[in-house]
Amino acid sequence: MIDKQQLAQVINEALEGTQLFLVDVTVSADNVIEVNIDSMGDVTIDDCVMVNDKVLAAFDRDKGEDYELTVGSYGIAEPYKVHEHYLKNVGGPVEVLTRAGEKLKGTLKAAGDSDFTVTVLKKVKLEGKKRPEMVEQDVTLAYDEIKYTKNIITV
Repeated sequence: MIDKQQLAQVINEALEGTQLFLVDVTVSADNVIEVNIDSMGDVTIDDCVMVNDKVLAAFDRDKGEDYELTVGSYGIAEPYKVHEHYLKNVGGPVEVLTRAGEKLKGTLKAAGDSDFTVTVLKKVKLEGKKRPEMVEQDVTLAYDEIKYTKNIITV
């Protein structure tokens, strides 16, 4: 079976110096390999071909184990898997589900090393007002406090 760590190392070396980053690598028991990459910009077919070629060069099917390889871009509707997804989507609309079960929808305001901030609209009873009003509030969450964060796609 192909070693996942060696595979990830080869892919990360291939992506060095580009805007591309590795999102996920899976290797099944029967050597079906799926590689998902993303970019701070767009992922092109040429980017996927480049990664495919680097893997084929590093893991020669004739000299080692046979495998099936698929390289693709990570889906925009999928939950964030790596820190770069947060950095890439600052300023965009997101949905966050916390481990406590609270669902937040708002704008990703900032992404730090250990936490991120979402600006949400909340109903707040303001002093001197009869009715609650919608007010923007920043909510900061640690990455380990959440089940998922994903883009809200609008058309």
